[in-house]
Amino acid sequence: MTPLDRVPDRTPVPTGTGLTLEDTARPLAAGQTRPQITTTKAEFRAALAECVGQAVQDGLEAPTVGLVPTMGALHGGHAALARQARAENDIVVASVFVNPLQFGDPSDLEHYPRTLEADADLLGAEGCDLVFAPSVEEMYPGYPDGPIIRVCSGRMGAVLEGASRPGHFDGVCTVVVKLWGLALPVDAPAPARLRSYFGQKDAQQLAILRRTAQDLDLPVEIRPVALVRSPEGLALSSRNTRLDSAGLDAALVLSRALQSLRDAAEAERPLDVKAARRIIEAEPLASLDYLEVVDHDTLEPLTADQLTAPLQREALALVAATVQPVRLIDNMILPAAAA
Repeated sequence: MTPLDRVPDRTPVPTGTGLTLEDTARPLAAGQTRPQITTTKAEFRAALAECVGQAVQDGLEAPTVGLVPTMGALHGGHAALARQARAENDIVVASVFVNPLQFGDPSDLEHYPRTLEADADLLGAEGCDLVFAPSVEEMYPGYPDGPIIRVCSGRMGAVLEGASRPGHFDGVCTVVVKLWGLALPVDAPAPARLRSYFGQKDAQQLAILRRTAQDLDLPVEIRPVALVRSPEGLALSSRNTRLDSAGLDAALVLSRALQSLRDAAEAERPLDVKAARRIIEAEPLASLDYLEVVDHDTLEPLTADQLTAPLQREALALVAATVQPVRLIDNMILPAAAA
């Protein structure tokens, strides 16, 4: 049984279908062990300091720590984050915390699946050393009155996905900044460098967290993990399991619309955003929410002049649409014109 099998209203998909990243999640192999699970901030800091200390004893002057923040109910997409963190760092830690600040609907928070044992198995299979799985009270003492001080995502968090989910990205920023603070091993016997891993699939979240670290001068390196697509071009997501065969075919219009913009950028032609939107609007099973081309770093929409001239810097095309009952998001990076 996989974590997806425990998610309500999702139909498990046989392995090898390419419909979700579940295919890439590996089971805990013989000889592998679950990572150490800590539930308090003090335990987590002490355990991480011990890991850093051991790395120093093994001859590393400045160990690297790779942090994978998650809300649990892990699948192959999260496995890919942990796998890249393991390949790039001396120590790998993950958080499993269902963050109430990210939820607008209390019912969604209540029904979000909690599968810590399965999550620990998945993380152990990818070589994760340590898991931080706090309670809400541990993370936010006095909740719902706390935390009194929260991180604001600014105008970057009020557009696109943020327009339909007010406060969502403020909640993301608040919890991630807290996790960064906890994962910086200040009590360790040697300095360590922190890297934090996020999927390119959630491009707006990635851009906001990059800007958060930059604007707040936080000593963390943001490491994106590439978006993965099916052979047909569909961005892989656990939500795809809720689509029937007609819905899966219809969902391909999202990547086709984005690809039309990428092709134009690569050929240094004008970016016809209206034409890209019409590709989706022509699909009877799809209902377009937005398709925008924005600055890769600020999420500011490109001006008409910028859309009609070869791109001077990398841009980002983002789309959200409902196909059958499922809201899907996708994005593509649009390259700058050759110098």
